[in-house]
Amino acid sequence: MKISRKTDYALRALFTLVEYYGRGPIPIRELARRNDVPKRFLEHIMLDLKEKGWVESLPGKRGGYFLAKPPNKITMGEIVRHFDGILAPIDCVSVTGYRRCSQEGVCRFRRVFLDIRNYVARMMDRATLAEVFQGSPVADSEVTWENYSDGAGI
Repeated sequence: MKISRKTDYALRALFTLVEYYGRGPIPIRELARRNDVPKRFLEHIMLDLKEKGWVESLPGKRGGYFLAKPPNKITMGEIVRHFDGILAPIDCVSVTGYRRCSQEGVCRFRRVFLDIRNYVARMMDRATLAEVFQGSPVADSEVTWENYSDGAGI
């Protein structure tokens, strides 16, 4: 699974709003600066998030964006599906992006991708913004640990 840049930027902005939850709005300029996101692109993302009811905005000098729902009521699965559409690694195991494959009746590896889809969907749908925010950032050594997958190449 690979998320789009738009989803990445939306998640960055949302986690900044989680950090400031209950402390007032954050100006779009500050959200863009803190998350290294082009302001114009972020404006479109924030309007999309607002339309879905995840964020609200206040106009004016002291205005900006804030979460419209508690962070424990928004999941990463909702966000990723909204921006990227599907969580499935291949189309023939997707519910919403399904496309028939000519080998479906005999395909042996499709089961593995279906299991991956189901696992990812469960993880993403359980991962609320509040829970994820409480976790710690990933260390470089965790990403590059070769013993995790019987070698490099993940």
